[in-house]
Amino acid sequence: MLRILIADDHEIVRRGVRQIIESHPDWEVCGEAGNGEVALEIAAQERPDIAIVDVGLPLLGGIMVTRRLRLDSPSTRVLLFTMHDDEESVNGGLAAGARGYLLKTDSGTHLEAAISALEARQPYFSSMIAEMLLEAAVSDRKPWRLGKFTGRELQVGQLVAEGRSNKEIATRLGIAVKTVESHRASAMRKAGVRTAREFVRFAIKNNLIQP
Repeated sequence: MLRILIADDHEIVRRGVRQIIESHPDWEVCGEAGNGEVALEIAAQERPDIAIVDVGLPLLGGIMVTRRLRLDSPSTRVLLFTMHDDEESVNGGLAAGARGYLLKTDSGTHLEAAISALEARQPYFSSMIAEMLLEAAVSDRKPWRLGKFTGRELQVGQLVAEGRSNKEIATRLGIAVKTVESHRASAMRKAGVRTAREFVRFAIKNNLIQP
């Protein structure tokens, strides 16, 4: 039985995806989440084979969820299912470890095809996204490598963006204040910026964190 997690903040979308999944006798929904933090909690408990994740999840964005799943549950294959068709979101999602990228404007048949592809450990992309990636390859554009940031650096960055102090971040993550300062400084150095405000602007622009 293929076990699938659905993470989307719109109940009507989750319901539609669930109906498609449950129409297949060998597929089942092992959990639903309306935000990124709950998605990770369910994934840690259920260890789904596939996670269908919206890029624009609240609390913890879909790209961060993808990155965390790659680290914490490497056997889970992520299908990003979203309205975001911009190059930054696509490159960010793939760099984070997504195996598929499907637009919500695509049909239910495409969603079934995407799940089947990931089940077979094959990638799957909407035709529009495939064309974008092909164009980038042909023109030899080099997408910025988001993978150089660690998961902890991005966690700290997200909390900085929320306006939390180093002490608050340390308490939230269960680490020392000096460790927070180290992660913060490392992330800023990798981003090539000098201030926390510049890092937040940089990270939001490149879909590393959510505003």
